[in-house]
Amino acid sequence: MPPLLFVLVLLFLTPASTLDFRYHSNQEMEQYLLQVNASNPDIAHLYSIGQSVLGRELWVLALGVRPRSHTVGIPEFKYVANMHGNEVLGRELMLQLVDDLVRGYRNNETWSLQILNSSRVHVLPTMNPDGFNVADTHCQFSQGRLNHNNIDLNRNFPDAFAGLRKQQQLNEDKREAEVRAVMGWLRTETFVLSANLHGGALVASYPYDNGGSELVGGASVSPDDDVFIHLAKVYSHNHASMHRGDVCHDSRPFLDGITNGYQWYPLSGGMQDYNYVWAQCLELTLEVSCCKFPPAAQLPALWTDNRKSLLAFMKQVHLGVKGRVFDGSGVPVQNAVVEVKGRRNLCPFRTDRHGEYYRLLLPGNYSFTVTYPGHEVLTATLDVPYGPDQFSAMKHDFLLRRIATTTDQTPTNATPTCNHTLQQVGGAAAAPTWSGSAVGLSLVAVLRSLID
Repeated sequence: MPPLLFVLVLLFLTPASTLDFRYHSNQEMEQYLLQVNASNPDIAHLYSIGQSVLGRELWVLALGVRPRSHTVGIPEFKYVANMHGNEVLGRELMLQLVDDLVRGYRNNETWSLQILNSSRVHVLPTMNPDGFNVADTHCQFSQGRLNHNNIDLNRNFPDAFAGLRKQQQLNEDKREAEVRAVMGWLRTETFVLSANLHGGALVASYPYDNGGSELVGGASVSPDDDVFIHLAKVYSHNHASMHRGDVCHDSRPFLDGITNGYQWYPLSGGMQDYNYVWAQCLELTLEVSCCKFPPAAQLPALWTDNRKSLLAFMKQVHLGVKGRVFDGSGVPVQNAVVEVKGRRNLCPFRTDRHGEYYRLLLPGNYSFTVTYPGHEVLTATLDVPYGPDQFSAMKHDFLLRRIATTTDQTPTNATPTCNHTLQQVGGAAAAPTWSGSAVGLSLVAVLRSLID
């Protein structure tokens, strides 16, 4: 029997063991994910989004009742951890979360069944395995933050505001391997909600990280500011102590344990702004421990502190409205613009290759406008309820009417700079057209960079 086949057979035959509370090496983490995948083929699907600079696989474990591919009407959710290699708690929280969800599902526990029946959860435990491999255990000033090329991955994404200011073409090939992998990943799925886990503070941070035109009271306010504040509070108020806002003695106080990213310190090239602006995925940055590398003895307590928050945040993928847009022939269409009055996103939200849209909104009345070439502009007012308690957002489909002319109507706010086409199944996606280039960090950001 070939060695690889022998290993796979062992994985299938070996029951999943209890996950220890300790720091797992990259190899141990990989082995655990392989074991979970092999032992739970009905709800788990392990895949790689690419490799680090040194060739380590960037493994993602998808969990759900249809884990291998997207199901229309089922929102895609993701957690990303260990973007900074020396901020390590997130890695272990993600492994514990996987263990918790799988065991809960196997034991027919309602909370796990509800999550995995209603959403598809993707977990990337480490985005920077090379940095982790050289990290030491100092609480704040340890090595390993950067990738192998000594680049901060959370300063390496295309920056929307730099692009709007300079209007220069961005070369994606010059991005770091780990960043390119995530950018490509975001073109394969319509992720609805996300969080990336860091360490060195205890706060839930939300977009924008960089400054746009809407600067209010020192904050860079996004069109979905109300939703972001709600999401941040969901995490902080379900956490054992984050909501207090003053737990870390060497950090500034945060009201309710949340902060606007720019108000905390300006940050160019961050991942959460990239997710929100170009991938229409609302993402938070979760600082989950005062110490970047907490002692292993504290891991059980830190998991207990964060478990409720991690689960509560996942439920928020069911906020607002979801549905499909159909053309005049009843065929679902890609790239229809679905806008909410009063929310002028830098890149308008569009339907994916399945004709789907997802709009995270708080309960209330909203006016929607749907635009698609060759069809009449459609408007509708929807009364949106609170969906997370039912594990489903409100469902509403839009049926367009074709216009009686040969001249197509193109959305007035559609621009090539916002082209972010999902990769087609079985084929490679064309690279999106980006407009922008990263700008230098401000002095404040440099001084604060050791915290994030």
